[in-house]
Amino acid sequence: MKSCLSYKFLLPLFLVIVAASCKKLDLAPTNRYTELTFWQSDANVNNALNNCYNGIYDSGLVFYDEGLSDNAVAKAGSANGVSTIASGNFTPTLDRFRSDWAYYYAGIKSCNIFLDNVDNNTTLDAAVKERMKAEVRFIRAWHHFNLMKWYGDVPLLDHDVTPDEAKTIARSPKADVEAFISSELDAVAAVLPSNTQYAAADNGRITKGAALALKARMYLYDGDKMQDVVSLCEQIMNGDNGTYALAPDYTSLFSDMTVNKNSSENIFDLEYVPTLRAWGDYFDFAPISAGARTGGLSPTQELVNSYIMLNGKPIADAASGYDENNPYTNRDPRLTATVVYDQYVWTNPDGSTQIIYIKPGSTPAGASSANEYSNSGQGSATGYYWRKYWDPEYTAPGISSGLNIHLIRYAEVLLMYAEAKNALGQMTEDVWNQTIRALRSRAGFTDVGALDYPGSTVDMTELVRNERRCEFAMEGIRIDDIRRWKIAESVLNTWAHGAKFGDPTVDNGYIRAQLRVFDASKNYLWPVPPTEISLNSNLTQNPNY
Repeated sequence: MKSCLSYKFLLPLFLVIVAASCKKLDLAPTNRYTELTFWQSDANVNNALNNCYNGIYDSGLVFYDEGLSDNAVAKAGSANGVSTIASGNFTPTLDRFRSDWAYYYAGIKSCNIFLDNVDNNTTLDAAVKERMKAEVRFIRAWHHFNLMKWYGDVPLLDHDVTPDEAKTIARSPKADVEAFISSELDAVAAVLPSNTQYAAADNGRITKGAALALKARMYLYDGDKMQDVVSLCEQIMNGDNGTYALAPDYTSLFSDMTVNKNSSENIFDLEYVPTLRAWGDYFDFAPISAGARTGGLSPTQELVNSYIMLNGKPIADAASGYDENNPYTNRDPRLTATVVYDQYVWTNPDGSTQIIYIKPGSTPAGASSANEYSNSGQGSATGYYWRKYWDPEYTAPGISSGLNIHLIRYAEVLLMYAEAKNALGQMTEDVWNQTIRALRSRAGFTDVGALDYPGSTVDMTELVRNERRCEFAMEGIRIDDIRRWKIAESVLNTWAHGAKFGDPTVDNGYIRAQLRVFDASKNYLWPVPPTEISLNSNLTQNPNY
């Protein structure tokens, strides 16, 4: 299959033009839409806009990208290339690199077709049309950002390319792509309504706050524009560009349909509707006895270890009170909200509960042993399952969910602000209280050791990084953080472990779930798909591939 930089998406248009050349071009058919009439219909414009929204992202990209990081292990074959990439056993021809490239450029093409043609409509209100164009320009910027994040220099497409252009367009320098995205987000932020200016029926549309937050994320990932990150976050936090706040309860944000879809914490998300537009990844995430098929993506022991104690101390601190024989007690409440561990009390959709027995041979008579760890079984590869994003209102067959998937939350704005302030040497008690303390309070911490500003007694950089890991586990952000912090050669060049169910003479009994390999000389960028280079000789390959 060719991507949108080849002929795949251009051939249908070419055939239409050839066919039309046999007829008088000023005579449009009256029984169907043509290029001359399609955009004159308001309904068609709305459908084309919805098509751009539908191509924003995919649930699998959010969840399974956790398996590229040290947060999770994906079983071989459970997702498009995740296990192969994580283990370092890939070549540039791996289909994941081609499919992601094609996915983002297909999205860009849909946006460019919309932007190049929407002004042919003369019946929509001018202000509505300008808002629509701003929404689509945001989506186009989002796709370019994701391409740049993975591939570095990429072709920048600000219009719908012709077949001849598709064969000659070169990669634009990353700095130019970033400048384009920045300019686009500035322009759309001036047009888009805030979240409070939309009617309830427009819930889910892209807002001014989303444009500011995406620009802040891009600059944070860049690493050299921390003062700009501070300024952008403050524009969101001060309430002048929408009203945002943390949801009162962390768990409900991901599992309660009403909170999930209506919380003022949401800035940008994937919108779903139960039974009409749903996602089904949890069929391979939940405990088997809860109705799952298999443990396709499993949390790691490294993720579990990152959750601090209720007193604010990491488990490696001798004064933390951590007990390796009772490892899940007195921990950050976000652990229980995110990960299912041995003897976890699971609430079923009907309100009843079951205990999830995962340790091999631990299941008492009469209880389900389906969740027990086995290195050759269908369950978890690490001895852990997921709880975050469990939808108790799912529909069968499978576990089909209508919950929205958060792409940018207000919590991220707070942690971007904390990270940037700290990088600038401006972390203060006031900044701490606005960010880390607020997030920990929402999570359920009450001990002053976790809530009070620690000053210079801790490594604040590591603390903020760990806070991001615990707050955003299973949201696809950890792999981005590992790459931008340039720590991949440390955390992704070792075994990913599971629970302490393994050989006690190897790694103190913690399961060796998957050996990770990361080559810092090349793996910070993905290879440009060779199929694309074969179609366009002006495309170049990333170093060392």
